[in-house]
Amino acid sequence: MTTNQLLLEAIALKKCVTATYNNVAMKLAPHVLYSKNNALFIDAITLEKHGEPPREKKLGAFHLLGLNDLKLTEQVFEIDPLFEAGAEKYAGVTLFMISGEHSDAG
Repeated sequence: MTTNQLLLEAIALKKCVTATYNNVAMKLAPHVLYSKNNALFIDAITLEKHGEPPREKKLGAFHLLGLNDLKLTEQVFEIDPLFEAGAEKYAGVTLFMISGEHSDAG
């Protein structure tokens, strides 16, 4: 499976992926695949860095060429409120985006 196929499946099924990015082992919840400056990126919530939760939850942009040892996990995730599907940065460049509604846990 190619990187693109794996990420499309992860986004479609809302499954986490593990990868090494800049020599850091991570678990990511990918929300969107898009192009910028003729390169492919995903925006994802970082769930783990070096096996630990990050100090601060945020939506990060990851260049696909920097994602190594990419693997699909069985862990599912909910759409994170930090993700703004209608953000201007995705206009006209989105290849695939997570679908569904944000979960209101409370």
